[in-house]
Amino acid sequence: MKFAVLVFPGSNCDVDMYHAIKDELGEEVEFVWHDATDLSGFDAILIPGGFSYGDYLRCGAMASQSNVMKAVKEAAEEGKPILGVCNGFQILTEAGLLPGALLRNKNLKFICRTVPLKVENNQTMFTNQYDQGQIIHIPIAHGEGNYYCDEETLKKLKENNQIVFTYAGENPNGSLENIAGIVNERGNVLGMMPHPERAVDALLGSADGLALFKSIVKQWRETHV
Repeated sequence: MKFAVLVFPGSNCDVDMYHAIKDELGEEVEFVWHDATDLSGFDAILIPGGFSYGDYLRCGAMASQSNVMKAVKEAAEEGKPILGVCNGFQILTEAGLLPGALLRNKNLKFICRTVPLKVENNQTMFTNQYDQGQIIHIPIAHGEGNYYCDEETLKKLKENNQIVFTYAGENPNGSLENIAGIVNERGNVLGMMPHPERAVDALLGSADGLALFKSIVKQWRETHV
């Protein structure tokens, strides 16, 4: 399976993502610069965290207009798995690939620590290697991770089982309904604020994030091999 790790000016978690795929997962991966226009040679697209374009205007707003995002939308329409982490989640909402928006943290401070997450839906291509309701420990590092959407959107998210991860216990950033990660209606685009790529080895403090990437590979192999 071949992964693309997108790189924008200001990305700073791209190397972490590359390491998770190449060294921990053992799959093929390449960096792809933001001005690329063709992602057809990749099976999955990863949009890493960081501060794309310095977080000017709104976090992810400028990156959402990059050339590569047209190709990301095409990949999403084809059903390929798209994962956006932290700034990647912000980019996905700004690009209209996921509903809602990420606002400033409720305490108006940057938060960087490991938090417990609850797996709310283990029936997705990103979570099939977790147990339903499992508590996992994944790091967060963001200043604008407060997920918000209107009541109608929230109702749809619940009805379609699109809420994949929630913060277990303390809500670190004020996110609506403790939401930490959601998928689109089709289930092939996941946005989440916590960093699974920073939790792929016990030496990092947790290996709970590795199952997310293993889930993607398992789903792909079941349908392509």
